Amino acid sequence: MSWIILILAGCCEVGFTHCLGRAKAVVGTEWWMWMGGFVVIYILSMVLLAKAIQTLPLSIAYPVWTGIGAVGTVLMGIFVFQEAATFWRFFFITTLIVSIVGLKIVG
Repeated sequence: MSWIILILAGCCEVGFTHCLGRAKAVVGTEWWMWMGGFVVIYILSMVLLAKAIQTLPLSIAYPVWTGIGAVGTVLMGIFVFQEAATFWRFFFITTLIVSIVGLKIVG
């Protein structure tokens, strides 16, 4: 169950970065709505992470949470915000994933 909570926390991290991406393109009330979403999802992400580390080692949970956020945010940038999809972006995202899996294996 802790792994599911951790994955949800990582997905929330992607969610709050999505809100930031949307907020940078708008003004006024819409900006406040996206920033409100950012705050709510950010708090939810932190609460879920805190719940997950009650049973998972922090040295594994935090890199996994960060990795889900980093990989998800890069993929969202490519597919939602039309950022460049270069070989090097995919190469380094792959090395990040391999590194996190390696941490889990040796931990």
